[in-house]
Amino acid sequence: MTLSIVGRCPETGMLGGSITSSSICVASRCLFTRSGVGAALSQNVTDPRLGIRMLDLLESRTGRSGGADVNTAISQVVAEANHIEWRQLVLLDSSGKSAIHTGEKALGRNASAQGNQCAAAANLLANEEVPQTMVTAFEQSSGHLAQRLITALEAGIAAGGEEGPVRSAGVQVVHKVSWPVVDLRVDWDENPLPKLRTIWNEYQPQLEPYVTRALNPEAAPSYGVPGDL
Repeated sequence: MTLSIVGRCPETGMLGGSITSSSICVASRCLFTRSGVGAALSQNVTDPRLGIRMLDLLESRTGRSGGADVNTAISQVVAEANHIEWRQLVLLDSSGKSAIHTGEKALGRNASAQGNQCAAAANLLANEEVPQTMVTAFEQSSGHLAQRLITALEAGIAAGGEEGPVRSAGVQVVHKVSWPVVDLRVDWDENPLPKLRTIWNEYQPQLEPYVTRALNPEAAPSYGVPGDL
């Protein structure tokens, strides 16, 4: 019921992911990021705990010889988790390396693809080429990481997407601070991708001011709301 991608910006080190599905509120249940650690997806009959667990394992390995190991982290989750045959997992580390697991009970036509500093996975697909199309679109895109991730989702939908219509979508990006600098969602709509793109276009000019307000309010630009002197 889902198509998704995680990616890293090599220029900035930003990490993030984007996702869309026929299910409601997909990003709140399936997409996980952690600054300086990685980005994870836990989808297809979703268990959100697995996304958190993958990032915990990556973070615990940070600083060890060789750095974080995505293959070991995802393999450990697969070995530990109950009902893993239903799950589809994607993990990207802070250097852009990726690993993927798709259980044998993943729904419908499913597929995945790994690329340069990105990885995509999907299930209940119209065709198996969708994840590779998303990876290619991401690799060929430019601009802010959030924009690139949304572009990849749009390419996946244009390539056929799910068997049925999608109803929710989201994008999340982390960078330097402990909270997501981008966390945008359309939780239920007949056509969520255009709305997600519109929200991103509105949010992008305000992204850095919101970070500044958190770190140093004295340096923040005017809030521009009634009553702000």
